[in-house]
Amino acid sequence: MNKINKKNKQQGFTLVEILVVVAIIGILASIIVPKLTTKVDDARVQKAQHDIKTISSVLELYKLDKYSYPSSEQGLEALVGSYLDTLPKDPWDRAYLYLSPGSRNAGFFDLYTFGADGASGGNNENKDIGNWE
Repeated sequence: MNKINKKNKQQGFTLVEILVVVAIIGILASIIVPKLTTKVDDARVQKAQHDIKTISSVLELYKLDKYSYPSSEQGLEALVGSYLDTLPKDPWDRAYLYLSPGSRNAGFFDLYTFGADGASGGNNENKDIGNWE
């Protein structure tokens, strides 16, 4: 009978054991989650930089064919059809901004986005990202 009592005695986890495991998971999550969110912000900035380089290359092709960049009035829409299927949006789901001739690139064009906050200036993911960098 002793063997039967020992088998039936331990049948599950105690409340204290479950609370310890939940506390450990909470501590690990509080360490990991902030690091993941900064990686997402970094990835968005890198995507914006890549898109700007790609669109700038397409604008150079446009200039080779038409002998000038599209005007500010024509905008990037002048590229749709012959050069691009659609205009990409920045990682924050806004249109890229275009100015020709550029104020930062005299004689060329400015292609930029205002970053996560959508306002001029800022730091980190809120920083303006443009073809002048």
